[in-house]
Amino acid sequence: MLAPSLLGFAVFLIAPILVVVALSFFDWNLLSDPEFVGLENYRALAEDERALQAIGNTFYYVLLNIPAQTVLALLLALALNAKIKARNAFRVIYVLPWMAMPVALGVIWRWVFDPAYGALNRFLGLFGVDGAAWLTDSAWAMPVIASVNVWQYTGYTMLFFLAGLQAIPAQLYEAADVDGASPVHRFFSITLPLLRPAMLFVLITSVIGSFQVFDTIHVMTAGGPAGSTATLNYQIYLESFTQRNAGYASMLAVILFAIIALITLAQAALFRKRTVYDFS
Repeated sequence: MLAPSLLGFAVFLIAPILVVVALSFFDWNLLSDPEFVGLENYRALAEDERALQAIGNTFYYVLLNIPAQTVLALLLALALNAKIKARNAFRVIYVLPWMAMPVALGVIWRWVFDPAYGALNRFLGLFGVDGAAWLTDSAWAMPVIASVNVWQYTGYTMLFFLAGLQAIPAQLYEAADVDGASPVHRFFSITLPLLRPAMLFVLITSVIGSFQVFDTIHVMTAGGPAGSTATLNYQIYLESFTQRNAGYASMLAVILFAIIALITLAQAALFRKRTVYDFS
């Protein structure tokens, strides 16, 4: 009964990964026959300033995106886990951005942050404030893209924290109240330790998604200005379909896969130990 799923897994995941790994040792322009070059693509990476910049941009984006998204999602989950009016409506509202198409959202946010005609700078102009060149200034472009993705995916991430919060037994908080524990002490002694499984899932999926960001960058900045928003995933696209250098692009894909795998293993090791309170 597992055969159909395993077959699909092998054909659509394992096989493409093996093909990409094999292509990373070839020089191929998508038209002529591939030419075996061994480790030449990997050696060339050390001298490729654009690819090295893309790797740095990728880590910069992840560091901007993950902490903000995780903290905001946890705060929203804590707020919506409390007994407040219309909390179900708020849950739906916060998840709506995740349900929208990233390309459509990218077009809207590109207009909002447009330095000349954008809604944000027009709004700031009402107060006599000169807005920044949000998407054409290398200092602002990546933080703006990160903020857009934080806005889109925070509500989705919140759902997993909310599920984790609702799985924590209420008697733990009741016992803490009897002992006179403060809300801060209850959060760090009960809530946060018991959220480790949810935190692990959220961090692994969010980090993988952040390393693979493409849509927002392609629509809003196309990797500019001066390559300051070109992430590794976007550089793979440029090498494959703009430069038609499939072998080199495959090498970059292998590097991206290795980075994600190492970080995922590190996260799994960090959150391996789970906190359990047993009253039996």
